[in-house]
Amino acid sequence: MSTTDNAKPVRKDPAALKAADWADGRLGIYGLAKANLRKIFPDHWSFMLGEIAMFSFIIVILTGVYLTLFFNPSMGEVVYDGEYVPLQGVHMSEAYKSTLDISFEVRGGLLIRQIHHWGAIVFVAALVVHMMRVFFTGAFRKPREINWLVGWTLLFLAMFEGFLGYSLPDDLLSGTGVRFMEGAILSTPLIGTYLSFFLYGGEFPGTDIIPRFYSIHILLLPGIMVGLFVVHLFLVIYHKHTQYPGPGRTNSNVVGQPFMPVYMAKAGGFMFIVFGVISIMAAIATVNPIWAYGPYRPDHVSTDAQPDWYMGFAEGLIRVMPGWEINAWGHTLALGVFIPAMVFPLVLLAIGVYPFIESWITGDKREHHLLDRPRNVPVRTGLGAAWISLYILLLIGGGNDLFATHFHLSINAITWFIRIGIFVVPVLVFMATKRICLGLQRRDRDKVLHGRETGVIKRLPHGEFIEVHEPLSQDRLYVLTQHEQPKPFKVEGAVDENGVARKVKLTDKLRARLSRGYFGEGGQIPKPTAEEHAEITSGHH
Repeated sequence: MSTTDNAKPVRKDPAALKAADWADGRLGIYGLAKANLRKIFPDHWSFMLGEIAMFSFIIVILTGVYLTLFFNPSMGEVVYDGEYVPLQGVHMSEAYKSTLDISFEVRGGLLIRQIHHWGAIVFVAALVVHMMRVFFTGAFRKPREINWLVGWTLLFLAMFEGFLGYSLPDDLLSGTGVRFMEGAILSTPLIGTYLSFFLYGGEFPGTDIIPRFYSIHILLLPGIMVGLFVVHLFLVIYHKHTQYPGPGRTNSNVVGQPFMPVYMAKAGGFMFIVFGVISIMAAIATVNPIWAYGPYRPDHVSTDAQPDWYMGFAEGLIRVMPGWEINAWGHTLALGVFIPAMVFPLVLLAIGVYPFIESWITGDKREHHLLDRPRNVPVRTGLGAAWISLYILLLIGGGNDLFATHFHLSINAITWFIRIGIFVVPVLVFMATKRICLGLQRRDRDKVLHGRETGVIKRLPHGEFIEVHEPLSQDRLYVLTQHEQPKPFKVEGAVDENGVARKVKLTDKLRARLSRGYFGEGGQIPKPTAEEHAEITSGHH
């Protein structure tokens, strides 16, 4: 027997106590819960971006399980006699027929299909935006480089998982995408034909591609992604969560709210909000209406064929690339397809290895748990903005036919604009973003030294008009001045102490040059010192 705070007797079940003691002795649940359920998490709206990705992934998994109960991943040919009258009597694959049956005959099937597809779109979008938040704030720095690679791998797999799922219905639109992939495979020098035969089980389209895609889509990639999600969450807990700079926040603490019950309650409610929003999107906005395209036939191509937005980057590369070819020794190298097929993974690779490149440039080996304000790292912010501009340009290039028809423009003019723009626009965006960041740094410096503009104009006794400035609070002063400003890496002198020419490695020269670009003159505005602030606020300035 024991008592509560109100001294009311509470009877404890001996059997339950024995069961709990037995389980805890073998699993260590009590110690594990005591150490982690009260773990502190910081509170900021941008951290919800990762939660949107996680919750939408859960939605995709749950709806995908439901769809597997009715989908038939077979390319065997049948004659349709289902509920959708316009396609009755049409020859089609069993995969396409089963997708039509899910859409028109299974109770709630069309809604589940729409939720599944919209959930996948939101999942990839949330992953991209979450990774950009991590990039712009420097949350990828030590000790989180591995977690960055985990997230990067999730994004890479999610894109191909979406492509596979998009291809399974075997409709005319998705079949055009599979044909697009076949062209990229055939452009591989020497082994392209063999790869195509191996993947498709013979000449395109073969009879094996849908069953193979299905196995990879529902087993292999989801299993790997679930494992990566577990690793990602474990590393977030192990390293502790990053937080934005502010009073009382340091690299050795976390200011926020406990996981249980506060954070768990918020996360649970937010999951239902995400599910509700995706369900509303699925209910009011149709995506991939396969019945409007018809079954896939190799001799047909659907008009306005567009992939989901996250594959638009690759589509744009293919569409804007000139149709160059090299013919030598009886072989043809289709550069118009091969070069884009190589650029796409190279861009993804550059994103994955960036944390290690920046760490090498800065030479910073310390742990970082406080986030950067993007304006205080102009070069990194400029690079991120340049990448976004490149992606948008290629997304437009991937839909050049739609832009031409909807805005009554020449498709050739759009294509040439993209061809030139991919070399010019990212550079201009980088320069503009860097200047904006430097301008914001100057404004922060003026705020620290002179205070906040109040809009109050005051006339002095001798007739001069001045604007009254209000001093910033100590909290705000800390946020504006807490960031570090590293010094550029310098190569040692050309000669040593004995006057002998020193051999300098090319890597050191490159690192020094890049470091000057990041932190040298023009790369950052010196933040005000305590002496400057004291001199101005003392009234003697």
